[in-house]
Amino acid sequence: MGDTYAPLVLVTMNVVYALAAYPMGKLADRMSDSTLLGVGLVVLILADLVLARAQGLTMVAIGVALWGLHMGMTQGLLATMVAGTAPAHLRGTAFGFFNLASGIAMLIASVLAGLLWDEFGAAVTFYAGAVFSLLAFMMLVLRRTDQKSRCA
Repeated sequence: MGDTYAPLVLVTMNVVYALAAYPMGKLADRMSDSTLLGVGLVVLILADLVLARAQGLTMVAIGVALWGLHMGMTQGLLATMVAGTAPAHLRGTAFGFFNLASGIAMLIASVLAGLLWDEFGAAVTFYAGAVFSLLAFMMLVLRRTDQKSRCA
């Protein structure tokens, strides 16, 4: 059952991600990057909370679908933000550095998640994910507040 369960989770997440990517890209054309990123982080927090409390397959499917929606909202957006921030002659370098930093962060997050899962179980792992996502959301809000105060 465990091996079947994992591919179903991956398939569900990737199908939702694929279905959400285009409409979220269109939405990104009409709203600020930081707003959409913030909404994406809220969706990730919800996904983590649902997965932390999931008792049955239906709740797992909802949590995984929310996770896929988060991916559809943020992954193309992050690439757009890199492209929009880097000078034209350094875009290749910027994408390389972004992917390196993302890979290192994913490795650290995966090791931490594995340790938490082994020691404390799935729920604690997802609650920790929600806390880290909330911290990222708070930093995004503080950054926007700081930028607005500088412009005033």
